[in-house]
Amino acid sequence: MNPQAKLLSITSLFLGSTITITSNHWIMAWTGLEINTLAILPLISKSHHPRAIEAATKYFLVQAAASALLLFSSMTNAWYTGQWDITQLTHPTSCLLLTTAISIKLGLVPFHFWFPEVLQGTSLTTGLLLATALKFPPITLLLLTSPSLNPTLLTILAIASTALGGWAGLNQTQTRKILAFSSISHLGWMAIILVYNPKLTLITFYLYCLMTIPIFLTLDTIKTLKLTTMSTAWTKIPPLTATLMLMLLSLAGLPPLTGFLPKWLIIQELTKQEMTPTATIIALLSLLGLFFYLRLAYCATITLPPNSINHMKQWQTNKSTKMFITTFITLSIMLLPLSPMIFTTS
Repeated sequence: MNPQAKLLSITSLFLGSTITITSNHWIMAWTGLEINTLAILPLISKSHHPRAIEAATKYFLVQAAASALLLFSSMTNAWYTGQWDITQLTHPTSCLLLTTAISIKLGLVPFHFWFPEVLQGTSLTTGLLLATALKFPPITLLLLTSPSLNPTLLTILAIASTALGGWAGLNQTQTRKILAFSSISHLGWMAIILVYNPKLTLITFYLYCLMTIPIFLTLDTIKTLKLTTMSTAWTKIPPLTATLMLMLLSLAGLPPLTGFLPKWLIIQELTKQEMTPTATIIALLSLLGLFFYLRLAYCATITLPPNSINHMKQWQTNKSTKMFITTFITLSIMLLPLSPMIFTTS
């Protein structure tokens, strides 16, 4: 891809996200989301493979429909209340339409069908942007409108997302699709607590990004797209694949790793809100995700394929990316001791 075109796309992504996050007016927020959609399309289709073109087309159609629905929601609210302010979304129909529009943009169940297919058709670096950076503006809109949203609807969407994210990831062999269903499952955890503690949703999103970034970068470094190639990838960079197991277990939410922290806080908050059955259901559904994370970890580090070729092991990665990956790996594994500080800030 042309360096100037790539720079333009990435700059536009930053610009679109900044406009949406900092705006008070619905039209400006919608404009930022549209800039994001148009900026990511060249990055999705840059390989010129038919699968990449198909992914870019699906992404464009889905995001355009969601943006139109969001604009219709804000116009309906302005028609009935005379308010274009994002925090003044009070009309029930507008709240329902907004929840639907943001669910489509994020990939919450039952509007999740596009996300695994798009992620499968792109490179791992573009998939990383789709799974982390491009979810931040829609989540910001949800946070700003959280007092007006329907808690029952969000709880149903959240439990369905956690369940389907776990079930659908069980029989996948492509690492990008597994990470897509992992993202859907984590979105369920964020959505279920949104109305009761919006700050906790933001903390969960930040920690999810911290755990997902090093996994995508590690898979990109060892050039692994399928489980079959992952079982032989340990010979390339043994230290990196060894820490990959810890990162996957952290994403699964096992203590004493970083990923345990958001799940612990969310279950605690749901119990305070007298939603113990809901907390129990979502905790049990996270076991489905644990199974395919363990399968990924098993393929990455514990298996020894027969007739492995003897060759010199590459103990070091590229100098420019080594410090970047190392920092994120450390954060994705060892942040749990900082939980008292997070308690005091939230």
